[in-house]
Amino acid sequence: MSVKLIQDRLDSYNCKSNVEEEHAIREITQEVALAALGRTDFFKHAMFQGGTCLRIFYGLNLFSEDMDFILKEPNSDFELQPHLQAVSDELKAYGYDIEIVDRSKAGVAVKKAFLKDDSLGKVLRLQYVDKSGPSRKIRVKLEIDTKPPSGSGMEIKYLDFPFVSSVAVQDRPSLFAGKLHALLCREYVKGRDWYDFLWYTSHNVGINYAFLSSALAQQGPWHHKSIQVNLKWCLEHLEDKINSVDWVAAREDVRRFVKATEHPSLELWSKELFLSQMRKIT
Repeated sequence: MSVKLIQDRLDSYNCKSNVEEEHAIREITQEVALAALGRTDFFKHAMFQGGTCLRIFYGLNLFSEDMDFILKEPNSDFELQPHLQAVSDELKAYGYDIEIVDRSKAGVAVKKAFLKDDSLGKVLRLQYVDKSGPSRKIRVKLEIDTKPPSGSGMEIKYLDFPFVSSVAVQDRPSLFAGKLHALLCREYVKGRDWYDFLWYTSHNVGINYAFLSSALAQQGPWHHKSIQVNLKWCLEHLEDKINSVDWVAAREDVRRFVKATEHPSLELWSKELFLSQMRKIT
């Protein structure tokens, strides 16, 4: 019956390709993992953030690979492993033969773990896979920042799959601030960051400047520098960044993470488009 619940969920995606089917299976796995964490005390300590959070709880169309969390308060002694066991037990109840690899390192603020499964594809009815070939592999990375920037906002959201559970998430202005930090500080161009940027600006999301300021002071080119982060500062540095991006390469990074119906919109990606969107920030 549990496997049937996963199958019904997969069927609801109405996948049109192998890639869409892979994304759907990964997202279903992410939702089961979130629900499992909601049954522990994990969200008393942590908040969900990042692109997967934006997709599951706020309606972003972009599929996402990783699950990112931050602690509500810094705690270098936070242990991820006890919560991972709850995730493993829940996933096994839904037909997964899950392997969890904890890659956390002593003294490193960001704890990491991987959820891996290569058995679910053998029991699901998959439309775009050769049953005589290797089974579909699922891989989800979990990260939690145990020394997060200060000033994040939070709200409680609810999942209703595979059962009702509550999840503490960053609010939208804090998520946008985190994304701006990535856009301004990442040492390489990640097109998916800019896809998220389009979502935030088209939904008139404000910026949590306190959280952005703390993140900039903690990591990146402005590390430990005294700067006044406000709208003017953001627009100035975003304009510089937008003018420097290779937009053809950026959109190609996004293509496999959106449905084919969105591909024509990617052809519009340009400096002019993103400068226009930037001017919507208030």
